[in-house]
Amino acid sequence: MAISKEKKQEIVSSFSDIVSGSESVVFVQFNKLTVANSNALRRKLRASDVGYKVGKKTLLKRVLAEQGYTGELPPLEGEVAVAYSADPLAAAREVYDFQLGHKGIVSVVGGVFEKGYKNQAEMLAIATIPPLQTLRGMFVNIINSPIQRFAIALDQIAKKNA
Repeated sequence: MAISKEKKQEIVSSFSDIVSGSESVVFVQFNKLTVANSNALRRKLRASDVGYKVGKKTLLKRVLAEQGYTGELPPLEGEVAVAYSADPLAAAREVYDFQLGHKGIVSVVGGVFEKGYKNQAEMLAIATIPPLQTLRGMFVNIINSPIQRFAIALDQIAKKNA
């Protein structure tokens, strides 16, 4: 069924608001997505403050062309949706986590990150970046490691001399 011109304009303005108001946008290809899986995906994304919208690729491409992003738009084949978030990593991470449990149904095909198009491999690399709390813990561990090893060495010397 054809979409009326007014409905197309409404969809374009909706996509435009999504793209301009988000730090990152992930292009999600879905294949044979059941209603139950779709609801599970939407619930998972909503829990992390990630939005999800399905629309026509031609309308999405029109909106993306107006934004002036750098790079080349990744190929959008099949049925494509958009996951978006104010958190730069949340959309990619949550879709990737869902993708791991639902092979062949949902996949990340690319996205927009830091005002530039990213291909599938780059978006998957972004999706696997640990959360901020984990990164902070890793950083503290790196700083603490030499100090901890020095303390162990001093303790061993003290035991040897005693």
